[in-house]
Amino acid sequence: MLPPAIRRMRQHFFPALVLSLLIALTLGCGSGSAHTEPAQTAFPAATVPLTKLSSDPYTNSTSQHATEVEPDTFAFGSTIVTAFQVGRIHGGGASDIGFATSTDAGTTWNSGFLPGITTFQDGGTFTAASDASVAYDAAHGMWLIASLGLNPPGPAKVLVTRSPDAINWGNPITVTTTGDADKNWIVCDNTSTSQFYGHCYIEWDDVNSGDLVKMNTSADGGLTWGSALSTADGAHGIGGQPLVQPTGKVIVPITGGVFGSMLAFSSNDGGANWSSTVTVSSITDHTEAGGLRSGPLPSAEIDANGTVYVVWADCRFRTNCSSNDLVLSTSADGGTWTKPARIPIDPTTSTVDHFIPGVAVDPATSASSAHLTLTYYYYLVSNCGTVCQMGVAFVSSQDGGQTWSAPVELAGPMITSWLPNTFSGLMVADYISTSYVNGNAFAVFAAAKAPSGSTLDEAMYTTTSPLAAAVDAARFSSRNERPVPHAKSDHGPANFYDLDHEHPIPPKKNP
Repeated sequence: MLPPAIRRMRQHFFPALVLSLLIALTLGCGSGSAHTEPAQTAFPAATVPLTKLSSDPYTNSTSQHATEVEPDTFAFGSTIVTAFQVGRIHGGGASDIGFATSTDAGTTWNSGFLPGITTFQDGGTFTAASDASVAYDAAHGMWLIASLGLNPPGPAKVLVTRSPDAINWGNPITVTTTGDADKNWIVCDNTSTSQFYGHCYIEWDDVNSGDLVKMNTSADGGLTWGSALSTADGAHGIGGQPLVQPTGKVIVPITGGVFGSMLAFSSNDGGANWSSTVTVSSITDHTEAGGLRSGPLPSAEIDANGTVYVVWADCRFRTNCSSNDLVLSTSADGGTWTKPARIPIDPTTSTVDHFIPGVAVDPATSASSAHLTLTYYYYLVSNCGTVCQMGVAFVSSQDGGQTWSAPVELAGPMITSWLPNTFSGLMVADYISTSYVNGNAFAVFAAAKAPSGSTLDEAMYTTTSPLAAAVDAARFSSRNERPVPHAKSDHGPANFYDLDHEHPIPPKKNP
């Protein structure tokens, strides 16, 4: 236990970064101990300076303004790019896809909006855009942003927008020609010694076919794309995040079984064929209070040696599934996975609920020396009713996820009633993202402020300086923890294939 003086300081809302230093002096650097400090009883002050990256400029009547949600990020060299939805529409998607780019490792940023997708920006034909994902193709010197073009009630299409400098973007290229696409994600093979160097891969699911998983491949910088292929076992899932090992093998963690399990599949031949799925783990998750839209989608990254790290929200370590922790599973080959380990942000006896993670791995590090940073949203009190206070925080690991720093507050508290509404709840994101640029981690996330009348105030932010815990801060481990016996989710089966709740799952027929 911590000395009473430090416990009293915690209760008087010491900033999290200062608290980490105090704990370190007591427990010692790299203690690797399980969490023993008292559970947090109030939101700490968010003292980390933030940079606002963008804001919603649109005025179309179909959107809820001013809102920006759901960012992805990707970094290569000294450049980091983020893309996100701008002007969220209740029924799905947004007015357009926005972007922000730093070419000097996060020091300064330029922002804008992708042309030619929606009718609200530079002559596009779609009425909404959604699900932005960013990649870089080193072989062709091309930045790529994948997104969805929506024209309800017609099928959604996967699009790719290209740029050689991450500032000036062309009109979108259509990737999919069949199906109704959802939750696309893009990655490129950037290892020069790989035989598939310059191949880019997009994962998506066809909600009209019960989330049938599809993969498309490009070998020319995203100009043209091959036919959509399924896995060998015709897997169904949502939210896959493909990653490429140095050998060129592609591994795709994905939520399967309509959010009931975490799966993975792979390709060893540059996307010509895709394996059957393997089970990473079952998913046991808690439903967030406050009418929030969230789900146990994976956040996945890869280290220099090709080890894949997958994080998702899971309640298996909490009595009666009272709240979600964030759990981590890893694999060296995409076939064999470690048992999910709880990331020890706070004690399992706390009331804190953790969700919507965005994990990053420094691509220059690996194995027991891999550097990880995890950004996430949370409620201080899981059972917070219909209106909740929400924060954004991060933790980091310097040893491949074996031990973790104490949390550092980035933004909040924000009130859930400040968020745009959707068919499936109030929204900050289905996913967020963190990336390393030149060894430094930057997260991009949506943060909301109090509305002005009927106009909301939710925009994209990053930290002005890299995310970093105190150098000599204590580290915490969950090494000896075990899940609650017979843990199960606190909700029944999902009723929809998609998170916009547009595609209901048919009831099972009686035999």
